[in-house]
Amino acid sequence: MAKLSINHTVEGLGEYLRDQRRQAQLSLRQLAEQANVSNPYLSQIERGLRRPSAEVLQQIAKALRISAESLYVRAGILDADDSGARMVEDAIALDPRLTERQKSVLLEIYRSFTGADASSNEELSEAIQAVNTEEA
Repeated sequence: MAKLSINHTVEGLGEYLRDQRRQAQLSLRQLAEQANVSNPYLSQIERGLRRPSAEVLQQIAKALRISAESLYVRAGILDADDSGARMVEDAIALDPRLTERQKSVLLEIYRSFTGADASSNEELSEAIQAVNTEEA
């Protein structure tokens, strides 16, 4: 029974990745190159034949410019409850239309409503700076 659940999770992840890749208007080959994984391996992930590691999911998420946590949830690595707030924060941090000041203010407001702690503020600030450094 557990094996059936894992297979269903992997297939759902593959479908989700394929949809995200198509929305990003990337070919399988382009995404594989950007994520630094082999083309056949990425194809197997999309078809639900392979279950990628957290590291590979992170590379794919970065190439697709989506939240790694959302992929972790779809792969069954994280529980959905653990990642919801982080996904919102990641979306704010990765939005290229926002200035650093706007990102900071939005995060502060969001956290005031959700009661997020100060340690996650520092972690996210560092993540925002790292993303902006990479883009520059």
